[in-house]
Parts: sequence; structure tokens; C-alpha cells
Amino acid sequence: MNITQKILKAHLVNGEMQAGTEIALRVDQTLTQDATGTMAWLQFEALGLDSVKTDLSVSYVDHNTLQMGFRNADDHRFLRSSAAKFGAVFSPPGTGICHQLHLENFAKPGTVLIGSDSHTPTAGGIGCLSMGAGGLSVALGMAGEPYTIPMPLIVEVRLTGQLRGFAQAKDIILELLRRLGVQGGVGKVFEYTGEGISSLSVPERATIANMGAELGATASVFPSDEKTQQFLRSMGRENDWLYLSADTGAKYDDLVEINISDIVPLVAKPHMPDCVVPVSELDGLAVDQVAMGSCTNSSYADLRSVADIMRKKHVAHTTDVCVSPGSRQVLTMLMEDGSMSALLDSGVRLLECSCGPCIGMGSSPASAGVSVRTFNRNFEGRSGTKDAGVYLVSPATAAQCALAGKFTDPKKWGQMPDKPDFPAYIPSIRHHFIFPQDDAMLRKNEEVLRGPNIVALETFSPLPREILGEVVLKVGDGITTDHIMPAGAEITSLRSNVPAISEYVFSRLDEDFVSRAKKVRDNNEHGIIIAGKNYGQGSSREHAALAPRHLGIRAVLALSFARIHRANLINFGVLPLIIEKSSDYEALSLSAKISFNPYELENSKNITITVDGLGEIGLTHDLSPQELRLIIAGGLLNDVRNRGKKI
Repeated sequence: MNITQKILKAHLVNGEMQAGTEIALRVDQTLTQDATGTMAWLQFEALGLDSVKTDLSVSYVDHNTLQMGFRNADDHRFLRSSAAKFGAVFSPPGTGICHQLHLENFAKPGTVLIGSDSHTPTAGGIGCLSMGAGGLSVALGMAGEPYTIPMPLIVEVRLTGQLRGFAQAKDIILELLRRLGVQGGVGKVFEYTGEGISSLSVPERATIANMGAELGATASVFPSDEKTQQFLRSMGRENDWLYLSADTGAKYDDLVEINISDIVPLVAKPHMPDCVVPVSELDGLAVDQVAMGSCTNSSYADLRSVADIMRKKHVAHTTDVCVSPGSRQVLTMLMEDGSMSALLDSGVRLLECSCGPCIGMGSSPASAGVSVRTFNRNFEGRSGTKDAGVYLVSPATAAQCALAGKFTDPKKWGQMPDKPDFPAYIPSIRHHFIFPQDDAMLRKNEEVLRGPNIVALETFSPLPREILGEVVLKVGDGITTDHIMPAGAEITSLRSNVPAISEYVFSRLDEDFVSRAKKVRDNNEHGIIIAGKNYGQGSSREHAALAPRHLGIRAVLALSFARIHRANLINFGVLPLIIEKSSDYEALSLSAKISFNPYELENSKNITITVDGLGEIGLTHDLSPQELRLIIAGGLLNDVRNRGKKI
């Protein structure tokens, strides 16, 4: 077997490991972060349990760290007190980014991890099968329920050769995005093999696994080998090491071969991570901002390489440069070896150990500015500046842009500094985590603390016998969850208040959407969204499904769906139906009246809808019987209640 099959088999609760069939997996670990975690913990609380049932659950605070007004601070207090009551580890604001912290402190080879953040697959760099999921799915995972997914195709990515010059691990995943595109990984796990991985450290592997999310992949997995053992030993966790590799002759569903010796510095141009070209093609393009960090490139090795390039030099006076270390451990190592002093002396601004600019939480670029970032996404408006152009690059490329104030041809960069080794002494930061009491009886006395911005969960009605709806929005291909439910300090602070945050759904795309949806809802009709390909790609934020459901959306008709968003729609009782013909997509228009019997789906993969003025249009679906049951119930929480299951 290959590595993915080994982990799946060891965790299989239900189903058969045949591509496309539904499988249920035992969950070892979960993680949440504050932007998605408040809702996940409210959902867990609604299940009526005294304690989490996983081996480990961690509640991280890394997104909403600006704490503008009382809302974020109240959410953090709620998360801290929930973790204390229900037996989770709590990571306070400023400790670091969840994926970097989990890699350093908790992730284990051979385990299954699900997290309410789409970049949870980062832990695949350590040999962990880690998957992003909606908050409600994670809440059920914390409750001991298996995590259900379609059995993925497993793609072998065979790496040969060795990185040369200024090419870095980020350029490997950018090359894969260039080849396969943002839909190239949907329904797949990418498993990395070949002699080329032997030269890649765990942080480098984690960078590649992290941006597998941009391919739409379910997960990305590396072997657990001597490099993994070395990393875990340096973190003081050698006992967590497990040797894990594919069997000789293991079979895969597909193969991608990359000779990484041929990789050159690459850049993803606005506004998609797969708009990839060589850096040399942008030679001379002026750069207004450089931002370094994020869960993709905020490791010690990443930022030490930047410091080595920038040492005793100064950033261009026309370019604003900032850095967000991935954890307090990374920051401490950079301070102790003088790298942080070198960065500060060169004119770099030091930000908090948090997600920060990656999610538009401060450090937005200037109007129409060119922002070069070591991040994973460059969707329009995500930076907080709607007309900015965001370019995704490696740390080495970012450093060169910062010094020159523009893109330059890598042939002009000189000699790449040697790849840094870990310091002999790695400082532990485990004392910054708040670990729960072991005694569950003592935890019962803990009080969950709530502020006025934390609103109780809404109960949604079951699926009606007939959908009488109106198209309240029509959008094209590549709609992201950032388009649906924007991020940024103002909006993200409302994540625990669904009625309030619902006022911002599609606000940066169509200012009239909310009023149209409310009007249809208040007329006792059902809102319907028409979309193109890969609807809902990007972040796992379940609010992109939950808030539209609050506004009365009962169905999304799209040419195709992104994996996590599709699952979130189902979790909240919204029908994801597939438009098979592009001509039908073109014919459907805003304000069109649509009617159909959704219960036809119980007996057929096809369904006919009636559209006023057009007649009948045939749609299809790929819902499993279990997924259809959830939608009929009005969502996952309703289904749990209907089964009378106090987990």
C-alpha cells in the first residue's frame, strides 16, 4: 500500500476504500482557530458533551488578534473558557499561527487530523493525514464522531533532483499549481515520493503540503523518514516519531513527475494562485509592499534565509516591508541568532506572530499597489485593498523584491546563502499553551464565558417538499469564500454573531445581494444562487455557507463545487446541485423563478427544475445517501438530534 492507504486503513470506521465511495475515519486530533473556532465550539457545546473525545484537540487564536473593540477579546475569552471546560489545549493570541504551532508541537506521523481551517493539510509535511473541514464537522470530530469523505484518488508526485540557486520549496508547489491549476487536486490526495524529497526538511515539506489546499486537494502527504525524526528530535518530540513509507511497488491513481533541479524562482500573479510565471518575466515591475510570513512561509528556516539575504543591506525606500514569524519559537530563534536584528536593521517591520496580512488583518497595501507576499492566496480584495495586485513568491524572492523595490531577474541576484540548519538549542514554547485539567469532574466546574457578540445557534427548518425559489445572484467561475464571506478586521470580528455577519455576504461583489435575499426569504420563498466552476474555493470558513443559509438560500446550482464548501453547504441544509450543460448555465438569469421537488433526489441522480420562461432544465447531483439525509433534516446538527444521539 501507499502511505495514504495505510493511514486510511488504520482509521477506517465505515465504507470501502474504493475511489468515490464514502468512507468514515476515526479522528485522532482536531484544531480550530478563532475565526472559525467560536462557531465550532458553540456547535460542540450544543451536542451536550462534558469533554472532547479525541486524543488531542487544540483551540488556537491566530486570526483576530487586532482586538478592535470588545468583540475579538470576548471571543478569545469564550474560547479559553470553552477549552478549559471541555478538555482542549488553548493557544493564546500571539503564540503563533495554528499550522506552524501544530507542526512544531503536536502533529504526529500516521495520525488523522482535521481542522476548521483549509490549510490544515500543512501537517502532511510530517506524515500526518491532515484535512481542512468546516467547523461543524470538526465539532463532531471532537465529539468522537468519524469524519466522512469520499475516498480520494491518490496521486503520486515523484520528485527527482535537488533545488538549485534561489529556487525554494515554495517554487515546487507553484510549479505544481502552474501545471494542474486550482481545480487540479479536487477529490485527490497528493503523496510525495522520489529521491528529491530526501533534501527537503520538514518545514519545506510543510510549505508544499500547505499549498496543496490551493490545488483543491483533500490532503498532501510526505513520508515520515530520517528528516522527520531529526525535526521531531529538535522539537523535543522524538517519541512521536514513526517511520512511515510506501511499500515497494505501491500503486497510485495517477503520476506527476517533477525534476526539482529544473525549478526556477516562480511567482503567482493576481488574482489566482495558479497564474504562475517565472520571476524573470516580471523584471522591472515596481513593488510597493513586501509581506513575509503566513502559515506557508513563516518557519525559522524561511525567515533565516531572508535575513541572510538582507543582512547589512537596506530595503528600498519606496517599499514597505513587514514580517510575521510563525510562532514564538521561531521569533525566539531569530532573536537569539541575530537574524531578527539583521531584519530590523534592514528596515523590515516586525508584526505579531499571527496570520496578520494574509487574511487582510492589517498591513493592507496602498491603492492599486503591488504587494509581494510569501502567502498562499492572492484572491482579489483578500489583502484588504480591493484594487491591489498580490503576487505570491518564495521567501528568497520576497527578500530580493524588498531590497530592489521591484522584481528583478534572478540572474542578477548573485549567490544564494547556504540553507540554514536548526540551531543547536531549540527553545520550547509549550509553557505558553494552556493545558486543561486532567480530571473531567474538576472541569465541570469551569464556566464558559460569553460576551454580547456571541449569539446562540439558529435552528434551521428541514428541507421543504417543494422549492419555490428565485435566483438572487448569478456569478461566474472561481468564486472564493472570500467573495462570499469577506475577511478583514471589521467583518471577521462578527464570526460568532451570524445575524450580524450575514449583512456582509457578497458585499464586495454585489452590494444589493443581502436585500434581495431577504426580500425573497420574507416572501416565504427560497433563495437560489447560480454559479460557474469551482464555487466556494479557498478558505474553509463555514460562514460562507451558514450566513447565506440564514438569508434564506436553500440551493446553489453550479457547474462544479470546491470540496470543503460543498460539505459546508450540506452541513447547513443547502442543496449543491450540478449544472451539466454550460448552455443551461448561460440561460439561467438573475430573478428567474425556479421550482422543483427536491425529494426526487432520493431516487435518482438527476432532477428536473422548472424555470419560468425557459421551461424544464435537467440537473444532477453527487450526494451520497448520508449527505442527502443531512440536507433533508435541515443540516448536520438537526440530523444528530433526529437520531436521538447524545454523543
